[in-house]
Amino acid sequence: MPKTILISGASSGFGAMTARALADAGHTVYAGMRDTGGHNAQAVADARTYAGEHDVRLHTVELDVSDEESVERGVREVTAEAGPIDVVVHNAGHMSTGPTEAFTPEQLAQLYDTNVLSTQRLNRAVLPQMRARRDGLLLWVGSTSTFGGTPPYLGPYFGAKAAEDHVAKGYAVELSRFGIDSVIVVPGSYTSGTNHFAHAMRPQDEETARAYEAEYAGLEDQVAGRLAELSPPDADPAEVARAIVRAVDTPKGQRPFRITVDPADDGSERVSDLADHIRSEFYERIDLTDVLTVRT
Repeated sequence: MPKTILISGASSGFGAMTARALADAGHTVYAGMRDTGGHNAQAVADARTYAGEHDVRLHTVELDVSDEESVERGVREVTAEAGPIDVVVHNAGHMSTGPTEAFTPEQLAQLYDTNVLSTQRLNRAVLPQMRARRDGLLLWVGSTSTFGGTPPYLGPYFGAKAAEDHVAKGYAVELSRFGIDSVIVVPGSYTSGTNHFAHAMRPQDEETARAYEAEYAGLEDQVAGRLAELSPPDADPAEVARAIVRAVDTPKGQRPFRITVDPADDGSERVSDLADHIRSEFYERIDLTDVLTVRT
């Protein structure tokens, strides 16, 4: 059944790919992005062109996830045009590269705002209507770094994505009795095909960064190069979008809790399988196993 879907951070990368893939699958999709009349005006035009050429219901909506008023306004706009929102895809994110000490506390706060607090703003705007209908899906785009390999110079970003994962796990059980489903999709390190590395935050404390460069000369390029080598030549970031489409199209109650899409195989899936199994065992011990399955 076609659904109305709102995606955050959908101007490029996984977000734009997912918006197009979901629209191709027959859903009504709103690609949320900030500054639609300025910085992202071309992304808006590209989405409009794609919708016309492929005859799909792909729209854009102003959605600055760092601004609560913008989020609430965007949700109202989508609901007024298309009706209740069935699916929210938490895709907005910002990467960082550089020695952790060289990032200011304000920079870490900005990373956590984009990767974690943004999901809370969007949830608080959408969940009341989902709870009222006792139906809906939250889909979280995570990172293999939460459970897999964590190379140096990416620590602040990894910390933010791990925090998002824990927030997602909390929401999953707290919303299950309302009939609202949750899925965490976990992409690996795609070093091409997205803008994550190209647009990564750099540390503001240049003096400290230089001190690290003196001891770890070339480390950042080494990490990027090795990550690229680990990924198979045919690794396609669009596979993440296809995994999201499959999750959306799977009936409620049958969706997997976590889906890992990791062509480099950094070990995340093995560790997360164990962690999620221990989580289930713990809920058995506290006699709350019913919340591990969404109420249908």
